[in-house]
Amino acid sequence: MNYIVFDLEWNQCPYGKDQENERIPFEILEIGAVKLNENREMTDQYHVLIQPRVYRKLHHRTKEIIRLDMKELEQGVPFYKAVRQFLSWCGQDCRFCTWGNSDLTELQRNMKYYGILQLLAGPVIFCDVQKLFSLDKEDGESRKSLEYAVDALGLEKQRDFHRALSDAWYTARIFAAIDPEIADTFTSIDCFQNPRGKKDEIHVIYPGYEKHISREFDTREEILEDREIAASRCFLCGKNMRKKIRWFASGGKNYYCLARCPRHGWLKGKIRVKRTDQGKFFAVKTMKLVEEEEAQQVRDRKEELKKKRREKRRQERKREKERAGR
Repeated sequence: MNYIVFDLEWNQCPYGKDQENERIPFEILEIGAVKLNENREMTDQYHVLIQPRVYRKLHHRTKEIIRLDMKELEQGVPFYKAVRQFLSWCGQDCRFCTWGNSDLTELQRNMKYYGILQLLAGPVIFCDVQKLFSLDKEDGESRKSLEYAVDALGLEKQRDFHRALSDAWYTARIFAAIDPEIADTFTSIDCFQNPRGKKDEIHVIYPGYEKHISREFDTREEILEDREIAASRCFLCGKNMRKKIRWFASGGKNYYCLARCPRHGWLKGKIRVKRTDQGKFFAVKTMKLVEEEEAQQVRDRKEELKKKRREKRRQERKREKERAGR
């Protein structure tokens, strides 16, 4: 299997968000990629400039970052041709690697706009090198810049940053320095092409936690009504656990719960609700083994929300009394 480490540069609407094309808020201008063999040795590279079709003027930030002008880009290759060439170069047996999780999503969004998303089947399993760097070299939670990682590893800066091929090249060098076991264990899943039906749902067990990516639902409320999503099961022994704190909403998209396995201890549940382009909903649920400190954080979060609700009700009653006294 080859690893395809790629990076994208893109443009956005130069006239503000209210005039952007909602189907393609970021138009890809450049693809740069490095191919690594199974030993993570560089064997080839790919680079292409893409002719803009949606935004014919560069956003001022894009111009500052990538240092390209429109005249140069107009000589580029149309996206639908460039991406076919890129995927052909990648080959069948490969795994994508990117710095962060946005490049793979925007690649698919641009492909969907041009009606060629079928060329890349999803959901896509990939290596988020930014996350892997944090897991291997940092605290596992922080997400640092590409240049920070280059400096932290003492890599020589031989190329300018913020060009697709250069950033892919640096990302490949960082990926090669990461513990192979960590890289192969903690893969990521891009859900731009989310599971549609029950048979497509994804269940993955990682060291310390389990991830479940659900099928689509018509409404947000239906998600927590699903027995499998609402259940709290220990992924280590498979036993159903009694919730100490039932699922509660925190913000508009996340839900949390706290359960205890008699054998393995505390597990924190988290459900992130995501909306598809078609207005459907799906859930990304994790059940994570945690220590007492993190379990207490869930309790504190729940208590803080209860206090806020009580205060909100108190303020509403106060306003009602003031209106009645006028």
